[in-house]
Amino acid sequence: MTTLREKIKELLRPYSNLPKEVYVIFVARIINAMGVLVFPLLTLILVKKIGLSIAEAGFWISITGILFGPASLIGGKLADTIGRKIIIIIFDILGAATYLVIALIEPSFSMIYLIMLAVFFMGIAQPAHDALMADLTTPENRSGAYSLSYMGFNIGFIIGPVIGGFLFEEYLPLVFLIDGITALLAVLLVFFFIKETFSKTKEDLGEDRELEKRVEGSIFKVLAGRRILLYFALISLGYSFIYSQWTFLIPIHAEQNFVNEGAKLYGQLSGFNGFIVMVFTPIITMLFARKKNIRRIVYGGVLYTVAFGILGFISTKAIFFFSIFIFTLGEIFVTISSMPFIANHTPASHRGRMSSIIPMLIGFGHVIGPVVMGGFLTFMSIPTAWKLIGAIILTFAGLMLLLEKLEEKNIL
Repeated sequence: MTTLREKIKELLRPYSNLPKEVYVIFVARIINAMGVLVFPLLTLILVKKIGLSIAEAGFWISITGILFGPASLIGGKLADTIGRKIIIIIFDILGAATYLVIALIEPSFSMIYLIMLAVFFMGIAQPAHDALMADLTTPENRSGAYSLSYMGFNIGFIIGPVIGGFLFEEYLPLVFLIDGITALLAVLLVFFFIKETFSKTKEDLGEDRELEKRVEGSIFKVLAGRRILLYFALISLGYSFIYSQWTFLIPIHAEQNFVNEGAKLYGQLSGFNGFIVMVFTPIITMLFARKKNIRRIVYGGVLYTVAFGILGFISTKAIFFFSIFIFTLGEIFVTISSMPFIANHTPASHRGRMSSIIPMLIGFGHVIGPVVMGGFLTFMSIPTAWKLIGAIILTFAGLMLLLEKLEEKNIL
């Protein structure tokens, strides 16, 4: 009979013997996430503090998301030509400093513009973060490393949004102040404990990593020869569209059902989301280690369907928590599988650029999600919107399954 010690050892196996830098990233993600207060509350900041309508809030959130696209492209090119670490340090510090400035001003359109600027700076840094992780890992330990990083973020996320929910009504400046300070602390860990990994892109790789070998030419040439990444991005765009409702439609629905308690409830749901990630990420990583990344993403889509579809029929507080439990399980499947899938199909020479263009295409779903659903809510009820959302994500899960079958048959 398997002992408890053996079970725990098996549960932690994916996280053992990783490069020490991955553990530094894990700690940095915890610290950073403890201060992620702004984005979980962004919809409510725009609606309740600045005074925008739901449709207007959706528009500005989408515009903010659009800025992430060009920022990511710039950051990907810089990461592949200058280096990973220096880009992370410069632009994450600029983003954090912008949040500190926002803490000093009253809610207004100026606040919106500064939030957009912070997003732009951090968007430049993001491809360097992804390329850094890809440089440090191999296909054998990559899923475990990304899983650990994701879990680290959510350990911190258990605390951050809950604090934000309580500060929102009367202490909004502290929301931005805490977000900025924790981001700076996370950058300091990278500065002191992680060396530049750019030289790793020039290492010779074995035949088992054929798809990661350096190639010459532009990112567009690489994508033309790896169409599966484009198809993956387009299907994942649908997943991203649905995921955006976690930060857009959920808080609106919570506020509509529980007036003046929406921010607190959403903060509690966010903390619950982080707790479920912390508990179930190792379990899912272990149990589904032998499943392909793309198949795990299919499972995530099915779970999204159940989680959001049920809100079209019942929306008590208990059902909100049940929905977020199922949604979070789906989020785990999708998150721990997407970046390893991209990294395993990307040449080392183009990791920065691929980590910008593919997530940018995927992220377009997150950009249009709030504005599209904000428009839908002008002529349909929130329960009807949830039913539509359930049907949409089930369709995209089916397309992801089809993509897996096509790859198996070497059609792509």
